[in-house]
Amino acid sequence: MVGRRFRVVIMYDPEYAGYVVDVPELVGCMSQGKTIDEALNNIKDAIKGWLYVEEKHGRKDVYEVREVFLGEVTV
Repeated sequence: MVGRRFRVVIMYDPEYAGYVVDVPELVGCMSQGKTIDEALNNIKDAIKGWLYVEEKHGRKDVYEVREVFLGEVTV
Protein backbone atom coordinates (compact mmCIF):
# COMPACT_ATOMS: atom_id res chain seq x y z
CA MET A 1 0.00 0.00 0.00
CA VAL A 2 3.01 2.27 -0.02
CA GLY A 3 2.12 5.44 -1.87
CA ARG A 4 -1.44 4.29 -2.71
CA ARG A 5 -3.88 7.21 -2.69
CA PHE A 6 -7.54 6.94 -1.89
CA ARG A 7 -10.20 9.58 -2.38
CA VAL A 8 -12.13 10.38 0.75
CA VAL A 9 -15.39 12.19 1.40
CA ILE A 10 -15.40 14.25 4.60
CA MET A 11 -18.74 15.31 6.07
CA TYR A 12 -19.50 17.25 9.21
CA ASP A 13 -22.01 15.45 11.44
CA PRO A 14 -23.73 17.91 13.79
CA GLU A 15 -25.20 15.11 15.91
CA TYR A 16 -21.70 13.68 16.51
CA ALA A 17 -20.20 17.20 16.56
CA GLY A 18 -17.35 15.96 14.42
CA TYR A 19 -16.37 14.68 11.01
CA VAL A 20 -17.23 11.41 9.29
CA VAL A 21 -14.93 10.17 6.52
CA ASP A 22 -15.92 7.67 3.82
CA VAL A 23 -13.64 5.94 1.28
CA PRO A 24 -15.84 5.32 -1.79
CA GLU A 25 -13.32 2.88 -3.34
CA LEU A 26 -13.40 0.64 -0.26
CA VAL A 27 -17.00 -0.32 0.40
CA GLY A 28 -17.86 0.12 4.05
CA CYS A 29 -14.57 1.76 5.00
CA MET A 30 -15.44 4.73 7.19
CA SER A 31 -14.12 6.52 10.26
CA GLN A 32 -14.67 9.69 12.23
CA GLY A 33 -13.01 12.28 14.42
CA LYS A 34 -13.83 15.45 16.32
CA THR A 35 -11.51 17.47 14.04
CA ILE A 36 -10.66 17.03 10.37
CA ASP A 37 -7.06 16.11 11.28
CA GLU A 38 -8.25 13.48 13.75
CA ALA A 39 -10.72 12.09 11.21
CA LEU A 40 -8.03 11.86 8.52
CA ASN A 41 -5.61 10.11 10.88
CA ASN A 42 -8.35 7.68 11.88
CA ILE A 43 -9.30 6.92 8.28
CA LYS A 44 -5.68 6.02 7.50
CA ASP A 45 -5.85 3.36 10.20
CA ALA A 46 -9.25 2.21 8.91
CA ILE A 47 -7.89 1.88 5.36
CA LYS A 48 -4.90 -0.16 6.55
CA GLY A 49 -7.24 -2.42 8.52
CA TRP A 50 -9.67 -2.79 5.62
CA LEU A 51 -6.87 -3.76 3.21
CA TYR A 52 -5.32 -6.16 5.75
CA VAL A 53 -8.59 -8.03 6.24
CA GLU A 54 -9.25 -8.28 2.50
CA GLU A 55 -5.73 -9.55 1.84
CA LYS A 56 -5.99 -12.02 4.72
CA HIS A 57 -9.08 -13.47 3.05
CA GLY A 58 -7.30 -13.71 -0.31
CA ARG A 59 -8.97 -10.71 -1.93
CA LYS A 60 -5.85 -8.71 -2.83
CA ASP A 61 -7.33 -6.76 -5.73
CA VAL A 62 -10.79 -6.24 -4.27
CA TYR A 63 -10.75 -2.47 -4.55
CA GLU A 64 -11.22 -0.75 -7.84
CA VAL A 65 -11.46 2.86 -8.81
CA ARG A 66 -15.11 3.74 -9.14
CA GLU A 67 -16.49 6.93 -10.54
CA VAL A 68 -17.62 9.18 -7.74
CA PHE A 69 -19.66 12.26 -8.40
CA LEU A 70 -19.69 14.97 -5.79
CA GLY A 71 -22.10 17.85 -5.99
CA GLU A 72 -24.81 19.82 -4.28
CA VAL A 73 -28.56 19.98 -4.51
CA THR A 74 -30.92 22.54 -3.07
CA VAL A 75 -34.33 21.40 -1.89
